[in-house]
Amino acid sequence: MNRRQQFLSDKLYTNLCTYFDGIEAYWKENTMEADSPEQEASLKAEPLQEATLDKLILTYTAGEPIETLMPLLELLIAKYEIVQKALAHYEQMPNISPLAIDDWLDQYEECVQVISLCVLLQRTDLLKRFVCLIDNAGYAGDDTLYEDLLRKILPSRQDVDLWYHDVYTPLIRSIYVEDKNESSQLLKQYCDEWYPAFEQAPWHDSHLGWGDEGSYVGYWAFEAGAIAFLYGIDDSMIDHMVYPKDLVAYARSFTPAPESAQIARIEAGQPCTHAGYWFTPAQANSRRHFKQGEIMPNVSDSSWGDTLWYWAGEDPQ
Repeated sequence: MNRRQQFLSDKLYTNLCTYFDGIEAYWKENTMEADSPEQEASLKAEPLQEATLDKLILTYTAGEPIETLMPLLELLIAKYEIVQKALAHYEQMPNISPLAIDDWLDQYEECVQVISLCVLLQRTDLLKRFVCLIDNAGYAGDDTLYEDLLRKILPSRQDVDLWYHDVYTPLIRSIYVEDKNESSQLLKQYCDEWYPAFEQAPWHDSHLGWGDEGSYVGYWAFEAGAIAFLYGIDDSMIDHMVYPKDLVAYARSFTPAPESAQIARIEAGQPCTHAGYWFTPAQANSRRHFKQGEIMPNVSDSSWGDTLWYWAGEDPQ
């Protein structure tokens, strides 16, 4: 494991992967105490979404290739849509947001983390789906950072000079100051202040006390990386642990393949279309080599749904 943060041990990584891979099956077989079936469906949807986000962050923290985040991000957005639908049905509020970004700092942070992952992984299709869930609840045009993360990519975003949470002030200022050196300094300041600002978040200090039985998946200010990427801020002076420099480098070097050259994902049971390395989110450490024409295997004991194989790279020369 080529971990990106020092607190993740091999044993903790293995334990958490096992837990995340089994959580969906667990909630299919077990009930939650609730006043109605609608409430139970809503309560069950949230831990499945949270587990998917945690697994995505864990995968990045563990040092896995950036490409392995793609299917997890796709799954994560689908889980948010399920949460929103279940919550809307239970609360009888069709446009309710899955995250209360104005009231709760940790939920706002979760929101900008997911937006930033979509930005840095160049998945505008997923970004549109996620933002729709937040916009429809009335949050569009209310927060500067939310709009600034979107306006370079999505059309018709609003120019607003108000934001919900003070912790984001240095990051917002880094966009608007005229001096480039000051912009870099503000980005660095934000990274330095990021972890202490989330003292009340449920994941804060999760690396302490539990060892290989803990819940730590990583601490990442993905939004700092997204802002640096979107607004061309010099981040060469930033070496803070929470800054996702590998993701920023990926975004800056990303070149979309011509449509005819793109390699689609492959369902289990179908022949491999291109010789090389493939992986599936249905199984931990699944990256392996396939020959062209070889039948892609199914992971029968996975709780993550259908086994889909994703391209991970060419044969080494």
